[in-house]
Amino acid sequence: MADTDEILMQAVREGDVSKLAALFERHHRVLYDFFARLTGSRTIADDLVQDVFFRILKYRKTYRDNRRFRAWMFHIARNARVDYVRRNSCESRPPENGIPIESAQPLPEQEIEHLQQADLLECALFRLSEEKREVLILSRYEDMKYEEIADLIGCSIGTVKVRVHRALKELREIFFKMSREKPLCDVKKS
Repeated sequence: MADTDEILMQAVREGDVSKLAALFERHHRVLYDFFARLTGSRTIADDLVQDVFFRILKYRKTYRDNRRFRAWMFHIARNARVDYVRRNSCESRPPENGIPIESAQPLPEQEIEHLQQADLLECALFRLSEEKREVLILSRYEDMKYEEIADLIGCSIGTVKVRVHRALKELREIFFKMSREKPLCDVKKS
C-alpha cells in the first residue's frame, strides 16, 4: 500500500527529499488545473506549480503532523499566486482558447454543443471576482470540503457556504446572459 501524503511529507520534512517526487506525481496536475482555471494561462499555471513545489521543499520544516498535506499545499499555492500577481502586476483574464482538436473526424453535434457550453462556462467564471472564482474552483473543481476551504482562506464554514452559494448564483446569471449574447472569449495563447 502506498504511503499517504502526510507520511511522504513527514519524510520530506525530515530530510528525505526524494519523497517529494511522489508528492509531485500525485498533485502537480491538481495544482496545474487550479492555477489554469484561476489565471486563465497555461504558462502561468506551469510556473506556479513549479514555484509551489519549490516552496514545499524550502518550507518543509514548517509542515506539522496534525495538518492535512493537501490543505497545507493549497495554502502555499494561494501564497505563490498572490506573490506572482504582485511581482508581475497581472490580472486574471479569460481562459486561453480551447485545446486544439487533433482528430480529423468531425465531432457529433452534441459534443460540439457540450464543448461550446464548457467554453462559455469558463468565460463566465472569469467574469466573477477572484474571491468568488476561487471558492468555486476549490469546492467544485478540486472537490474540497467546506471545512478545508474555511481553514485555507481563514473564515468560518458558514461564510464559505454563503460565498459558494452567491458565487454559483452570480455565475448562473452571467452564464445565461452570455449564452443569449453568444460572446467570444478570444485570448491569445501564452
